[in-house]
Amino acid sequence: MYILECNDGSYYTGSTKDLQKRLTQHQKGVGANHTKKRLPVKLLYYEQYNRIDTAFYREKQVQGWSRAKKEALMRGALETLPGLSKAYRDIDGTSSTSIHTNPDIPEP
Repeated sequence: MYILECNDGSYYTGSTKDLQKRLTQHQKGVGANHTKKRLPVKLLYYEQYNRIDTAFYREKQVQGWSRAKKEALMRGALETLPGLSKAYRDIDGTSSTSIHTNPDIPEP
C-alpha cells in the first residue's frame, strides 16, 4: 500500500505487488486517471504486506481517511490516529510487516 503526492498537492493511495514498477507506470501516466492528470508524482509513504488482498484492504481503508489522518500516518504519529476522524472502513490494528514514514511531512 502506498501514498503518492501529486503535483497539485492531492494524495493518491494505491496498492501493488511491485512498487517500483507501479511508480514508473504512474510517472508515465499509465493506469490511474487521477495521477496521469497531475504529474509528476512523489512517493511519500508505503507499507509492505505479505498478501496483496491485505494491501488492497488497507488501501481502501486509508482512502477513506481524512487528509489530516493520512498525514499523521505518514509522519508516524500513530498515537493520534484514533482521535482523528474515522471512516466506515476503519478497523482496530493492521497486519503490516513494515511501515515507512516520511520525515518531510510537516506537523500540522
